[in-house]
Amino acid sequence: MDSSNQLDSSIAVDVVDTFTEQTNIFSKFWTSIDWSSIISMVTASVIQILFFMIFFFVVKIIGNFFIERTFENYRKKKDISTNRLNTLYNLTKNLFQSFVGFFLFYAILSAIGIPVGTLLAGAGVIGLALSLGAQGFVSDIVNGFFLLLEKQIDVGDIVNLDTVSGTVVDVNLKTTKVKSFDGTLNFVPNRYITIVSNKSREDMRAQVDIRLLPNTDIEKVNLIIANVNDQIVPQYPDITEPPTSLGLIHLGNGYYGVRIVIFVLHGHEYEIQNAFSQAYVTALTKEGIEIPVNPLNIVQ
Repeated sequence: MDSSNQLDSSIAVDVVDTFTEQTNIFSKFWTSIDWSSIISMVTASVIQILFFMIFFFVVKIIGNFFIERTFENYRKKKDISTNRLNTLYNLTKNLFQSFVGFFLFYAILSAIGIPVGTLLAGAGVIGLALSLGAQGFVSDIVNGFFLLLEKQIDVGDIVNLDTVSGTVVDVNLKTTKVKSFDGTLNFVPNRYITIVSNKSREDMRAQVDIRLLPNTDIEKVNLIIANVNDQIVPQYPDITEPPTSLGLIHLGNGYYGVRIVIFVLHGHEYEIQNAFSQAYVTALTKEGIEIPVNPLNIVQ
């Protein structure tokens, strides 16, 4: 029993000594830390970060102000395309914000003591290693640059890009955003844009077809159409060329009729086509001209 008690006592003493030794080491380490220097460094870093954030925030506000004022002055000039200005405005603002964000990030890393130069050198090596896998990205940038340089697309243009059709929402060096007519927002990488069909650069055609019966008096129809044109053409300043009647033509499916072609500014073709169609049909019907319609077949 005595030997057992002595062994337990010896183990307990060793545990206490070990704990005391570890506590002494931790205490020496804790007391050896220069807390005043650490607090000073942290305080200085926080102050620097706050200063950089405020500084770059002010720079961003001033830069955006000058960008806004510059493009407002250009918008007052009638010889400059609005769509082109919107494209350059979005591109300039995005590039400016990217530069401000990059330098702010650089300043914050420098303030907290991270060697930015070493990171950039490492990033260069990694970028070189990944260059072969970034060919798609480079193709986007190059293609986007030429899209903007050659003025192929501007914000607000109605375009066909292969299988995507709609209104251009944004154009940058990486992607082009096109909003389809059903509301879908398409993000198209610039490297996939091979053919651009821009419907907003030239006047668009509004076509009105009016079907007639074989025994209809064509001269009377032409006279009514001319009277309608005289009345409502002045109401639409977006018409660039007055309505032109192509005369009696075959409209398909055994129907004959007259076709009127009107050239208008882009974006107004459907509005004017609907307005003139309604005006023609109303005037012809009022004068006793019968307009044939497709028979309505109801399947029971």
